[in-house]
Amino acid sequence: MDDAMRRKLALFPIGIVQRLTDLTARQIRYYEQHALIHPERTHGNQRLYSFNDVERLLEIKSLIDKGLNIAGIKAMIGQPTPEIDYTPAMQAAAEEVRSELTENDLHELLMQELSARAGQRGNPVSMIQGELSRFFHGDRR
Repeated sequence: MDDAMRRKLALFPIGIVQRLTDLTARQIRYYEQHALIHPERTHGNQRLYSFNDVERLLEIKSLIDKGLNIAGIKAMIGQPTPEIDYTPAMQAAAEEVRSELTENDLHELLMQELSARAGQRGNPVSMIQGELSRFFHGDRR
């Protein structure tokens, strides 16, 4: 699986995303209603978020903190394209990966992703890494 595909793989349930971003479930759903993020849905209709979704939410949070409203955020960062449409085989593979991953595994994946991207100049991850520091260093509340 290539890097772009891995970053789009929906792995994180809303509880983990809340802890990563310090946003409430209501805020996250609000940004989804405004088409700023597009989480995947399981067969049971549970939202699952990708690395890209978490980065987008942290970017939105940063812009809100700077005083932008939703219209300003949409103008500034634009509407994301929905995550890729999985083929049935890809959906089965993604569900198998999700079923095998524990919360600790997800934590490790996130740490690896942030470490790999931290040194890249101009990368949005470097801006948001401070936001994730409590999770990145293992504080899980």
